[in-house]
This record gives sequence, structure tokens and C-alpha cells, in this order.
Amino acid sequence: MRKWSLIFVVIAVVAMPGWVEAQCAMCAAIAETDAQGGGTAAAGLNEGILYLMAFPYLIMAAVGYAIYRHKKRPA
Repeated sequence: MRKWSLIFVVIAVVAMPGWVEAQCAMCAAIAETDAQGGGTAAAGLNEGILYLMAFPYLIMAAVGYAIYRHKKRPA
């Protein structure tokens, strides 16, 4: 069972860059076109990226702190 899981993960990682690259090109094209027209979509995309980047780190920090408190608690 573990062998098949590893094979699936390797295939997914190898196939994923094509999907991710296509999405980035679409966002870049939209932002560039909007910026040429004087719009503010590029700023909105940048803010959205910052929000998406920040929350996983906040969640990891909260989980790490909870683990730290649990291990620090006297037995």
C-alpha cells in the first residue's frame, strides 16, 4: 500500500507544475491588461496573495504553540 501512495505522490508532484504555471500566466495577463487600462486589479491580486500566504503560517504557529504548551505542562 505504501508503494502505491509514493507512486501517486510522485506522479502528482511531477504533473502539478503544468497546472500551476497555467494559472500564474492567466493571473499575470489579467493584471497586466488591467494595469494598462488604469485599473486596480493588480493591487487586489497582490493583497489576495498576501492573505493566502499568511494564514497557513498563522495556523502552523498556533499549532506549534499548542504543542509547546502541552509538552511544557507539568506531569
